[in-house]
Amino acid sequence: MANSLIIVESPAKVKTIKKFLGKQYTVDATMGHLIDMPKSSLGVDVEHDYEPKYITIRGKGDLLAKLKKEAKKADKIYLATDPDREGEAISWHLKNELDKDPANASKISRISFNEITKNAVKNALKNPRNIDMDLVNAQQARRVMDRLVGYTISPLLWKKIRKGLSAGRVQSVALKMICDREAEIAAFTPEEYWTLNAVLSFGKKKLNAAFYGTDKKMNLQTEADVDTVIREIGSSDFTVSEIKKSERRKKAPLPFTTSTMQQESAKSLGFPTSKTMKLAQTLYEDGYITYLRTDSTRIAEEADAAAKTFISERYGENYIAAGETAKKQSDVKIQDAHEAIRPTSLELSPEEAKEKLPRDEFRLYQLIYKRFLASRMMPAVYDTVSVRLSAAKYLFTLSGSKLRFDGFLSVYMSEEDKADKDVNLPDMAVGDVLTQSDFEKEQHFTQPPAHFTEASLVKALEEDGIGRPSTYAPTIGTLLARRYITKEKKNIFVTELGQAVDDMMSQNFPQIVDTGFTANMESLLDSVATGNIEWKTIVENFYPDLSEAVEVAQKEVEKITIRDEETDVICDKCGRRMVIKYGPHGKFLACPGFPECRNTKPYIEYAGFVCPECGSECVKRRSKKGRIFYSCPRYPDCNYMTWNKPKDATVGVKKDGEIMV
Repeated sequence: MANSLIIVESPAKVKTIKKFLGKQYTVDATMGHLIDMPKSSLGVDVEHDYEPKYITIRGKGDLLAKLKKEAKKADKIYLATDPDREGEAISWHLKNELDKDPANASKISRISFNEITKNAVKNALKNPRNIDMDLVNAQQARRVMDRLVGYTISPLLWKKIRKGLSAGRVQSVALKMICDREAEIAAFTPEEYWTLNAVLSFGKKKLNAAFYGTDKKMNLQTEADVDTVIREIGSSDFTVSEIKKSERRKKAPLPFTTSTMQQESAKSLGFPTSKTMKLAQTLYEDGYITYLRTDSTRIAEEADAAAKTFISERYGENYIAAGETAKKQSDVKIQDAHEAIRPTSLELSPEEAKEKLPRDEFRLYQLIYKRFLASRMMPAVYDTVSVRLSAAKYLFTLSGSKLRFDGFLSVYMSEEDKADKDVNLPDMAVGDVLTQSDFEKEQHFTQPPAHFTEASLVKALEEDGIGRPSTYAPTIGTLLARRYITKEKKNIFVTELGQAVDDMMSQNFPQIVDTGFTANMESLLDSVATGNIEWKTIVENFYPDLSEAVEVAQKEVEKITIRDEETDVICDKCGRRMVIKYGPHGKFLACPGFPECRNTKPYIEYAGFVCPECGSECVKRRSKKGRIFYSCPRYPDCNYMTWNKPKDATVGVKKDGEIMV
C-alpha cells in the first residue's frame, strides 16, 4: 500500500485531518515557518537585485530533519499549508529543502483547502497542483519591504528615543492615524446647540414632537433661540399638516470577512482583535469554520444552496434571500481567493456547539453561524410613518416605525439592530389637533471625534487600504506591546512614547506614514499575486528613496542626539544636572553619570494652567496604562484632575514663562 505524507502547519490540523484519512497517510506539521530571513541582519542584498537571504529558523533544524526523514519513506508528499501567501511561501521553502534529495522531486505536490472537512481534504488530494509562484512572490515582496523599512528606520529610533523601539511599514501608518485622531480631539472646540420637544396629548396618548423649523430646518444655537420659538408658539394647538406612510427595508448583513468579524466580535462580544483571530484559528483548525483570513464575501454555490434549503425548512420559503448576496469584488486574485467566513456545516447548530466548545469559542462560532445564515435571508421590513405638525409658523415632527416582517432579524441582530425599537403612533389624519401640555428644552455641545477602538481602527485601516486581513491584529498587537498605544475600556490612547515615535517618523519619513502612499503600495503588492508585476520592480523603485531619507535622518539624528536633553534638576546623589530619558511608560529623569550613578526621578511637566481648587499649577501625568491626564501636584490629596487640557482661559493662567521641569 502506497504511503503518503501530508505536511500542514499546526498540530491541531494534524489531529483533525487524521480523523478523515486511512493509515496509509502520515500527517505532520511544520509548526509555522521553517525558513526565514535572519533576525541578526537585514537579510536583503540591496547591492545584488534585492535578493533575500534565507536560513533555517533557530530551533527548527531538528523538525526539518524529521520531515526530510519522513519524506524519504513516502511515495507521495502533499504540502498542505494554509491557502494564502504565507502558506504558499512555507510550502515553497519546504519544497526547496526537500528537493535537495533528488528522489523527492517527482513526489511533491501542493494541495490546499478552504475548510478542514472530510470532503474538502479528499477533494484537495484528488486535485494536486504546483506551487503558485505568484503568491510566493507576493509574500516575498511584503516580507522584503517590511524588512527594509523596519531594519533601516528602527535603529534611528534607538538613537533618538530609546533602545528596543521599532518602526514598521503598516505599523507606523496605523500609529500616525491614532496620533492624528488624538490631535483632532485635543484641538476640538465644542459648540453649543439646543433641542426642543413639544409634549403633546392626542386622546389619552402622550407624544413628544421634535422641533423642525419653518419651511426649512432651523438650528437652535442658544437658549434665547429656544425661548423665542416657545414664546411665538404661545398656547397654539398643534395641527397635523402632513402624514407620510412608507416602507423601510433593512438589508441582511453580508457574511463575515476577517475585518468585519473582528469589528463585530469587538462590539458584541468585547473581544480584542488578537483574541478573535486566535479563537477563529482554533475553530478553523478543528474543522468548525472556513478559512479565517479573507476579504471576500463570496460563498461557494454548494454552501449557498445548503443554507437556503436549511432556511426553507426551518423558517419558510419567504425567508430565503432573492438576488445578489455578496458585494462585488476586485479582480485581485488574493483578495477573492477564499470564501467569506462561514460554518463548515449548518448541521452543528449553536445549541449543539455549546456542548462541544469552550465558552469563548462557542460565542464566536455562534456569531459566525448566525451571521452566515442571516446573509442568505430576506431583508427585514418596517412600516414607517412621518407626521408633520404645524404650530403658529413652526413645524414639529413625529416619527413611527413598526416591524412588519422580521426576515434575517429572526436569526441575527447586530448591536445597531438591537437599538432599533418599534415606535408606535396612534392613527391620525390631516387636520387632527394635538393639545400642547409642555415644552422640553435641552442644551447640548458638539462632541469631538471618538477615540479609536480596536473595531473602529480595523475599519479605518480597511477603508484606507492599509494592511490586509492577516495584518490587522498583529499591527495593533505590536503597537500595544511596544507601549506606543494603550487601551482603557475599549478606547485606544496614544502614549507619550508613541507620540515621540510618530513625531520622528512624520518629520523624517513622511512618505512612510502617508496613508495614500501606503494604500498605493498595498495595491502594487497585491498585483504581484496576480502576476501583473515583478516583485523586485516594486522594491527597486522604493528602496533608493527610503535609503536617501534614512541617510538624511541619520545626519539629523547625529546632530540632535549628541547628548540627552539637560534639565535644571540636580542629582541629589552626585550633583550633576539630570537629563530626560524615555522608558516604557514615557519620560523620566536620569543621572548622566550612569552607570557610576544610577539615580532616577519622575519627570514632572507643568501643564501651564492653575488648578481651580487650590491655585497650584497643574502637572501633566500618566495613568498606569500610559494615558495622559492633568492634575494638582498634590493629587490625590487635592482631588482635581482632568483628562483634557482646558482651553478656557478662565480656568487658570500659565505661571512665569515656559513649561518647567
